[in-house]
Amino acid sequence: MEIAQRLTSTRGGTLAVAALAAVLAGGSILVYLNGYRHSIKAEGAPVTVLVANTIIHKGTPGSAVAVKGLFRPATVRESQLRNGAFSDPASLRGQIATTDIVKGQQLTTAEFSGGVNSVASTLTGAERVISVPLDSAHGLIGGVQKGDHVDIFAGFNVTLNGVSSTRPMLRLIAQDVPVVSVGGPNGSLGNNATTLVSLKVHPRQAAELAFTSDNGKLWLVVRPPNGAKPSRPGLVTISTVLLGVPPLNLSTAGTYRKTQQDYLRALGVTP
Repeated sequence: MEIAQRLTSTRGGTLAVAALAAVLAGGSILVYLNGYRHSIKAEGAPVTVLVANTIIHKGTPGSAVAVKGLFRPATVRESQLRNGAFSDPASLRGQIATTDIVKGQQLTTAEFSGGVNSVASTLTGAERVISVPLDSAHGLIGGVQKGDHVDIFAGFNVTLNGVSSTRPMLRLIAQDVPVVSVGGPNGSLGNNATTLVSLKVHPRQAAELAFTSDNGKLWLVVRPPNGAKPSRPGLVTISTVLLGVPPLNLSTAGTYRKTQQDYLRALGVTP
């Protein structure tokens, strides 16, 4: 206190105190301006994040988001960056959307979680899963297992126009179909006469499988794990089996499928 009084008691001292105060004030202003510049620079620094390109529904696997164009990279200021925002599509793999994400929303760890995939989370686009009840012979129960690929045949007893009796017919309706599960959720077989076999198919195949399961018979045929070749066995009837009539090639059947009667006559069946 005495030092301050001595300094201000003279004109030189007063000027020295004023100069010191000016220096301190100037330093404070420089510190403030420097911090302000850094703050502005940080807020304006460009950062790349992933945002939803369309609505992403709850249960969507991160792998599907990464490969199906459900996101797009966007540049935002650092001040607009949400906590846990994804910037690398590879980080989405192994994740599952835990809530619906709207278009334009940043993808963050808050909307995704790692965990056990549901059946739906394994599907993309036109893929569907259907379960059909099959007995041990038709479904190869005890032999077919999750991960196998099968061909599927559908058999019907068909009543022809003008004929009182029915005629059995069989055709291939799907090839190279993945088996999702056999039996219960843990893969155990059921104790009933039939066991549920879940198959990954496309919508039309799902409809044909459901219809055949209700109105005919389904047969599963296991394919080799590698090198399986596509086949076109055509439509098999009693004439093709007993009389050796070649099965109708369904890929060319349109050339003479004018009427149902013409179609059946081509099989060697007289309606």
